[in-house]
Amino acid sequence: MTDTARYPRARSDRKLPEACSVAARAADAKQGVSTVILSMSQTLGVTDAFVITSGRNSRQVRTIYEEVERQVKQATGRAPESVEGRDDFGWVLMDYGDFVVHVFLEQTRSYYDLERLWGDAPRTGPYGESDE
Repeated sequence: MTDTARYPRARSDRKLPEACSVAARAADAKQGVSTVILSMSQTLGVTDAFVITSGRNSRQVRTIYEEVERQVKQATGRAPESVEGRDDFGWVLMDYGDFVVHVFLEQTRSYYDLERLWGDAPRTGPYGESDE
């Protein structure tokens, strides 16, 4: 199976999934730091969006992760297809298929710097405001 068959390119006219806005607002409600949504459909093609946020310590990262999971489930009935990083809460990745939530410790977020890595991706804040 080719990579394009396994990971079809997302349509460029696709709107961001509403659930990713729910996730971003949930992170913001738990004082997620610099929460941003990156539109990845034209850049990556495997998923439509990244929600990126960070917490000041592992306890806050855990709280943000739990709140995102709770609010997305409540609003949409959806649960993540997979979750990674619950062992130390330095970087929790929640894969919902059409979007991915990254909840980082601040220093881990700075190290990986996904916003710079995907600098060409259009970005918005948790309430739809453009960061550009």
